[in-house]
Amino acid sequence: MTLPDQTRQTVRGYHEARFRGDVTTAAEHLGDPFRFQSPFIDSTDRTGHLATLPGFVSIVTGTDLISELYGEAEATLIYDVHTATPVGTQRTAEHFRLTDGKITSILLVFDAAPWQPMKARITS
Repeated sequence: MTLPDQTRQTVRGYHEARFRGDVTTAAEHLGDPFRFQSPFIDSTDRTGHLATLPGFVSIVTGTDLISELYGEAEATLIYDVHTATPVGTQRTAEHFRLTDGKITSILLVFDAAPWQPMKARITS
């Protein structure tokens, strides 16, 4: 298996587990140290990051993967997240960095403006 194939297996494994709400399997794909950045959250705590997944997944009604790009130690996914919120569908880009086959950094990019009215519930 080539390194980009291993990267794809790790990143897709995390992505699919996360949107199933399977925190245990998602955690298996994360390394240490770990950093997560989004318009609302900047965290170096993978445990805290994983703790927010069930709440997020509870508002997700589906996802549509648009594009996936893989390299030896990085990947980018672009997808639509369909939510049961006034936001509706959110176009999202996510960049991953990997070390020794584990995800050590996630940068989540999306238009945060539609989420502002719900920000207090998202970040608590």
